[in-house]
Order: sequence, then C-alpha cells, then structure tokens
Amino acid sequence: MSANTYPPGLADGIIHSFDRKRRLAFAIPMLILGYLVYAAISFDISSLVQRARFDNAAVLLSDFWSHKTHVTRDNRSGQVTVAIEGETKGTYPDGMLPDWMDSTGGVTTIDLGQGHIVTYDDAGARYTVPGYGIIDIRPKDGKPVLTAPEPIPDWISVAPNKVSVTTEAGRFSYSRSKVETFKYQPGWELWFFTLDSPFYGKSMIQLGSLAISGDRIDPARSNLGYMVNEFWTNKMWRHGDVAWAIFETILMAFLGTMTAAIVALPLGFLAARNFDPLGPLRFAARRLFDFIRGVDGLIWTIILSRAFGPGPMTGAIAIAITDAGTFGKTFSEALENIDEKQVEGIRSTGANGLQRARFGVIPQITPILLSQVLYYLESNTRSATVIGAIVGGGIGLLLRKRS
Repeated sequence: MSANTYPPGLADGIIHSFDRKRRLAFAIPMLILGYLVYAAISFDISSLVQRARFDNAAVLLSDFWSHKTHVTRDNRSGQVTVAIEGETKGTYPDGMLPDWMDSTGGVTTIDLGQGHIVTYDDAGARYTVPGYGIIDIRPKDGKPVLTAPEPIPDWISVAPNKVSVTTEAGRFSYSRSKVETFKYQPGWELWFFTLDSPFYGKSMIQLGSLAISGDRIDPARSNLGYMVNEFWTNKMWRHGDVAWAIFETILMAFLGTMTAAIVALPLGFLAARNFDPLGPLRFAARRLFDFIRGVDGLIWTIILSRAFGPGPMTGAIAIAITDAGTFGKTFSEALENIDEKQVEGIRSTGANGLQRARFGVIPQITPILLSQVLYYLESNTRSATVIGAIVGGGIGLLLRKRS
C-alpha cells in the first residue's frame, strides 16, 4: 500500500467525523439563536419595548447631573413656596428668591428660559410656550379648565382633575389643590452650603477671603472652621452621615470577607484529597461548602437578622457565612494542585506536618488566596449596600431612609 492510499473504512470514518463536527458547529449557534427567539416570545419583549417610557428614563438620567427647583402655590391659601428638590431643608426662606423668579402683588412670574414664562395669579395660571402659544388654566367648580391652541399636543396631558405640561425648559402641573412648576438647572445645588448658611451664594474668591483674612462671622470659632462644620453637617446632603455610612459598609465587607478566609483556610485542608485521606470527612467538608455556598447571602441575612437583630455586625456575619463556602471550595482546589516536590523538599529536612504546610504549601497557594480574597472583598463591598438596607447598617440603611 502506497503512502498516499488509506483503507476505505478509515477514510470514510475521517470524512464522517469532519462532517459531524461541521454540523455540530452550526447546530450549537442555531440552538442558542432558537432559545433566544423562544425567550423573546415567552417574555413578550416587543410589548415590553412598546411599554417602555424612555422619557421617564431621560428625566432620571438628567436628575443625576442636574437639580430641579419646585415653585408651588397652594390654591387654597395662595401661599407660594420655593424649594430645591422639593425638600423642606431646601426651602427658600422668606425674602429670598432665585433670580429667575419674581413674586409681588399676588402675581408670581417664573422664567424657565428660552422664552418659557409661567405666571401664577388669583385667576389661575398661564404658561407661555414659544412657537405654540399661551396655555391658560382657570379653576371652574373646583376643577382646572384648559384653554390652549388646538390641536392639543401630546406633551400636554389633560385629566379631569389635573393638567400637566412637559417641555424642554421644564415641567408644569395644575391640580385642584396646587399648581407647581419644576425648573431644571445643571449642578448639584446646596452641595457645599444650605440656604440658611451665612456662606451660601458666595464665590470661591469670597470664601477664600473670609477664610484667610475676613472678620469672624461667629466669634467663637474661625471662619474656616465654621465653613468646614457647615459643609460636614450639611442638612441637605448630609456629608458626615454619608461618610460614616460608607465607612461602616466597607468595614462590614472587610470583617465578613476576612473572617470567611480565616475560617475557610483550615477547612480547605479537610476537603483536599492530598491532605485528608479520610473519604467520609472529606465528603462531609465538601457538602458543607456546597450547602453554605448554595444559600444566597440575602437569605442568610434575613435569617441572621431575625436571630441576632439588626446591625452591621449581623451583615458581616452573613457575608462571612456565604463566603466561607466559596473560599473553602477554591482553597481546597488550590491545595490539590500544589507542587508536591516542594513539600517533599521540606520533608527531607525533617520538618513536621505544620512546618511542611507553613513553608511548602502556604507560599504556593498565597497568590491564589490573595486574588480570591481581594476579588470577594470588592464584590462584598457592593453587596454590603443591599445587606445594610436589610439589617440596618451602612450606606444601605441611609439610602433606604432617603427613599
């Protein structure tokens, strides 16, 4: 038989093997594509996209880089209040108004920019929209009555008891109880000082001058110390509370992760085949890791909060229990893949078991241990926010109170 000829059976087998692999290469992507189509139909993705409110998403995104000021008039009493983000702590005091607003003689005028003007008066409210006209709303029998150029565009929402207008300059709503205008402006207002602070509205140059050479506003302390205190105790942004909550969240994650690593390392030796010759003990250790790892961290959080009560320490224990199962598995696998030659070299010097583990095993698995611990420390810092909202600690608790 020449070098270029093969038995017919072998050639057919090779061709059949290549054909099977080619079909498999096409079949797997087709199966994945078919599953994605099935999931899209089952979850009604097209209807979900149609119901999506992208305008609301745009408003939420704008809230990240801008702030809105609420100008509200009580239709019963006629009282007008101006508040940043609608919060009581951000309400303008009497005699102080933003420069884009005027309120005199019972008439309130709001300049939203780009020619958009809103006016409140005893007769109702009007919104002048450039290129469209005047949207006039007057109460009749306790309900708002709209007068506007026809046809009514879709950015004007008309209901029996409420009229809402949304434009690129801001938002406006009129109901039986109140009329309210939202003006959006870039920046995080009141980030440094609140409206009642003596440092509000001053430029950086003015603040620097006060801190260095200005007369003391409070005789009992320096202006610089006063500024730092006003910033740290900001009633709107609560910088001091947020800093402490973030520290508490990081501490919760650190304690939980390090406790899990310390507990899992000796247990990892029990689950490693080359260190624990007892099969039943090794099987029990591995199943313990599987059980602990199989229960979600939030479930452990709920169980522990009922047992030990709320607090950041409860969250740290929940993280420790969850990660102990994961660390136990990864540590035992790292122990099973060590180079036995280094251990034998330590054994030849007459070292005992503890010394062999210390100088022959630990140096080999230390990079794996550190990488796993650091990765889970980062992940647990994020998870501690959610856990803190449940057990009452850290930034999670602060966010839950603010919501």
